[in-house]
Amino acid sequence: MRLTRTPALAALTCPAPRDDGLAIVYFDASLLVANKPAGLLSVPGRGEEKQDCLARRVQAAYPEALIVHRLDMATSGLLVLARGKTMQRRLSTQFANRQVDKRYVAVVRGLPALASGEIDLPLAADWPNRPRQKVDPLAGKPSRTRYQVLSHDPVANTTRLALWPDTGRTHQLRVHLLAIGHPIVGDGLYAQAGGVACGAGQRLLLHAESLAFAHPETVRPMAFSCPPPF
Repeated sequence: MRLTRTPALAALTCPAPRDDGLAIVYFDASLLVANKPAGLLSVPGRGEEKQDCLARRVQAAYPEALIVHRLDMATSGLLVLARGKTMQRRLSTQFANRQVDKRYVAVVRGLPALASGEIDLPLAADWPNRPRQKVDPLAGKPSRTRYQVLSHDPVANTTRLALWPDTGRTHQLRVHLLAIGHPIVGDGLYAQAGGVACGAGQRLLLHAESLAFAHPETVRPMAFSCPPPF
């Protein structure tokens, strides 16, 4: 069931991340919404060099903050954290039940044949090449992404897309767009995959632009917007 967005409790345009990578877009007694910069992990990784992350930076100011969902390190944009385990459980349930509306913006190579469409391809881990994922018709999990063309740059041969992931697989947007021949610009992880240049060498042009969900305490609709920095 899709969330009814009106009347929304909050519809905010977010600030750019601060120098320390911590930009709190919204907070109350139940949750926080942050604008994660590209290049920062959502949660700690393995090894001392991967302990710096958005979750820990937020917890330095709000010790009770707990992660609800994640963005790839290379992806920027809106990320929700719960204040306490009860709120984390309620928000996580919304994500698991696909009751959260998520919209991303990406710049991809080439011009898609259709102005809008749906990519329905099963995805699985590419074990010999972890952390990469791949389309796998036999072992892959069902994965679906909707897209719409926003604009086209004929000089650069790139297209700006709005993306709605109906499922939340690892690297879903990146692999789906690569699979249809339109890799996201700056995707170094999938550069040259399938013989298609991704424009490695710059940041990944993928941004979590908007989120809409029910407040975990009041159940009132909330909506947040954060324009891409590219």
